[in-house]
Amino acid sequence: MLKGSTWRAVAVTASAIALAHVVVSAQGEAPGLRPAAALPSNAVPGVLGKVAFEQRLNQQLPLDLPFKNEAGERVKLGDYFGRKPVVLALVYYECPMLCTQVLNGLESALRVIDESVGMEFDVVTVSFDPRETPVLAAGKKKAYLDRYQRPSAEQGWHFLTGDEASIAALTKAAGFSYVYDEDTKQFAHASGIVVATPAGKLSRYFFGIDYSPRDVKFALIESSNEKIGSLAERLLLYCYHYDPATGNYGFMAMRAVRIGGAVTLVALFGFMFVSIRSDFAKASSRQAPASAKASARQAD
Repeated sequence: MLKGSTWRAVAVTASAIALAHVVVSAQGEAPGLRPAAALPSNAVPGVLGKVAFEQRLNQQLPLDLPFKNEAGERVKLGDYFGRKPVVLALVYYECPMLCTQVLNGLESALRVIDESVGMEFDVVTVSFDPRETPVLAAGKKKAYLDRYQRPSAEQGWHFLTGDEASIAALTKAAGFSYVYDEDTKQFAHASGIVVATPAGKLSRYFFGIDYSPRDVKFALIESSNEKIGSLAERLLLYCYHYDPATGNYGFMAMRAVRIGGAVTLVALFGFMFVSIRSDFAKASSRQAPASAKASARQAD
């Protein structure tokens, strides 16, 4: 049985695969596109039973895995970790629909936030199709750098390819399961992105193809141990709580009340302090002339 979050992650894939099946009638009629036979309400279509995106929060990514970057150079996954949080996107570059939507949604969210790829965080995009080459990776990188339009992304957004062993180890660690569908000649897979800490620990998952810029920013702040983001943004994060079941941040009313109460107390004590100082200053100013007159009388 797939979990609720997994259903949401693969739902957008289900309709595309169902419509792609070609049915030939027993009477030898010409093939044509027809709806697949209806499934019981509690059943999962064939290949989708092998597709999942399970959250492995706080699990360690295998950073020693070898890959090739978009220039064809041999690298290790760990080359992109160590100093900054990392957004990890698992796609394949020749995907006709869903992977492009994942990357479009990611770029759209990143374009809204103030922090920039290559400055406060990095993005690592990895193809899970071992047949794909650095040439394809380079083409994808150019396309998304042209969309993103921030110079620092050249050194911060990476597009990798790898062999079957490296891909299998990485996708297993991330909880990402996929399968090649012989009928459609495409991969059936879930959609989403993952945010990891500089040490390579899986921190936050976002499912689907549309990612809230606010939630992505909160995830980056948390994953960086609050080393990025302004003080106001870090305080705001205290009012929100990440819900693994939905992959979103929800407002925490009690935390907001506590912050509001603390701010009120600080303001109250500040007002009292200023008032007391003002009263003291006025009293001192009244006493000064009286002391001066007393001194003058004594002199006479």
